[in-house]
Amino acid sequence: MVVSTGKKPESKSAGSSKKKPSKKHNHYGFQDFFSFQPETGIVTDWNQSRNLFASEDFIVGLVEGLEEEVGSASSVIMYTIGCQWGTKDAEFFKQWFEKEYQREIRQANLMFLLETWWWPFTAQGWGRWEVDLSDRKHGFMFINLFDSAVARTLGDVGKPVCYIYAGLFAGFFTALVRKKLSCIELQCYSMGETYCKFLLGSQDRIDAAAFWQNEGATARDIQTRLEAGERLK
Repeated sequence: MVVSTGKKPESKSAGSSKKKPSKKHNHYGFQDFFSFQPETGIVTDWNQSRNLFASEDFIVGLVEGLEEEVGSASSVIMYTIGCQWGTKDAEFFKQWFEKEYQREIRQANLMFLLETWWWPFTAQGWGRWEVDLSDRKHGFMFINLFDSAVARTLGDVGKPVCYIYAGLFAGFFTALVRKKLSCIELQCYSMGETYCKFLLGSQDRIDAAAFWQNEGATARDIQTRLEAGERLK
């Protein structure tokens, strides 16, 4: 797993030594996407952001360390970290997208925009995703995540564990649409599911989903209720 800092190396010598082919956008192969500088220990990606390689032990240590220190509040901390990450990454994404494609992000096709944003995460080992926009007119949307770095590492623990992803989605989409959004994981690979599923929407919808989830509703049950316009009384 690789973590992008969203920051460019301070010195020119630490940057990528590769010359970017003009008009090339299919640059997500490992050797194309990353540039290694053995003499400095710095790794940059295609967008000139500095990257840090993290092992599965790092994820386990982070999650278990937080749980030991703050107990159940660790999920809130992980979500908050994700939100801050998503907000900052939205700013960085806007910069490199508009530079590479020579257009403002609001002029781009939405699905193309979203796939372009997530592809670097896939290259960095954060997993693949599917974005379902069919319920966007109702004010919410679903995201399916395959091969979550967190869930894959922690294994089947019987509960959702991808709080940092939920925060990441909430932070990024809030910055993208300039409207406060929240996110909750409805099903998780760590619950024995084949993939993770997230709901993104306004806080009242997230609160309703959380309530139904605590009452034992499945992700499909929650989706059906939301599409029917059901709300908490």
